[in-house]
Amino acid sequence: MGPGDAVDGRVFHVKLPGHDAMARRADEHVVPTRVMLPRRVVDGPARQVGKRLLMALLVLAATVLIVWLDRAGYNDNADGKVDLLDAVYYATVTLSTTGYGDITPYSDGARLINVVLVTPLRVMFLIILVGTTLEVLTERTREDFRLKRWRSNLRDHTVVVGFGTKGRSAIQTLCATGLAKEQIVIVDPASKVIEAANAEGFTGVVGDATRSDVLLRAELQKARQVIIATQRDDTAVLVALTARQLNRGAKIVAAVREEENAPLLRQSGADAVITSASAAGRLLGLSVLSPSAGTVMEDLIQQGSGLDLVERPVIKAEVGKSVRETEDLVVSVLRGHRLLGYDDPAASPLQLTDRVITIVRATPPPGSGPSGPSGPSGPSLPHLPMPPHHRP
Repeated sequence: MGPGDAVDGRVFHVKLPGHDAMARRADEHVVPTRVMLPRRVVDGPARQVGKRLLMALLVLAATVLIVWLDRAGYNDNADGKVDLLDAVYYATVTLSTTGYGDITPYSDGARLINVVLVTPLRVMFLIILVGTTLEVLTERTREDFRLKRWRSNLRDHTVVVGFGTKGRSAIQTLCATGLAKEQIVIVDPASKVIEAANAEGFTGVVGDATRSDVLLRAELQKARQVIIATQRDDTAVLVALTARQLNRGAKIVAAVREEENAPLLRQSGADAVITSASAAGRLLGLSVLSPSAGTVMEDLIQQGSGLDLVERPVIKAEVGKSVRETEDLVVSVLRGHRLLGYDDPAASPLQLTDRVITIVRATPPPGSGPSGPSGPSGPSLPHLPMPPHHRP
């Protein structure tokens, strides 16, 4: 999502940046920028304080019990004897290291117990009291260390700009193909959106993605691919320009709402542009003409279930063969920068440097449940068989 984006149904036309665009970008610069790494879910502050307070009270109660049981070995300068209130008072001033000296252990047994039991309890009590303060002081250092380690280990990752409906769907598809969550960085100006991404295990950067310093925090200069899923077309254009300037070799895929803005986005550096409104409309029209065909198309674009569209290199056994002689259902051949249909005479014979786009049966990830007659531990489903009309 771009800063200030809203799904209001208005038709938006991209214009060259003028005074209004510059003013809007100046307003967006006030968005604070920071990297938020996913963290382990812990108890809330109130619960943590409550636990520490309970532990401190338990230590105090244990000290009071020790002093009360050995009260004969203590001397009170006021009346010479130690009652329960005196035991509580002595335990309190001892654990807090105040030590007024009005109640003292005088017998050898009481002094030995002070050395062996009361002193460790005093140290434990102090650790519990200052634990919260120490945790606050070390939190920043720990976060800085995690951030430095994250930056040093991050390579060839995917930067996703926008964590709305389009961004989430793109990430789900990437994860379904085996991309680890640690290799995905999300950029969004809303801190609540990034917190939601952290809860799902993704690293996020809070900030305006049209600014180069924000994309640098996402380590875009080391990224392999960039997905732009903003709600506004002008925001997508600015993000594409900035991303291409920072990383000349990354693959940039962007989504636009209006088809007439796609050429401008390609000129801005995007390798592929998806028109979300037109694509949804075409799928709606296809579903009206043929509901079954619409279902198949929806299945093909939903990675990880049913049928999948897969791009793969040509294997040695397929070199020299025609498209129709492969075991998989090949729909297109990518040769250099040319995309050839399966019925194009130039597509055959296949070459070793070709890549083919095939339709295969989706293979569920390990441990996802039964995958065939053999149950959870059985083999994965085979590729989709070649239909008779497609065989040579």
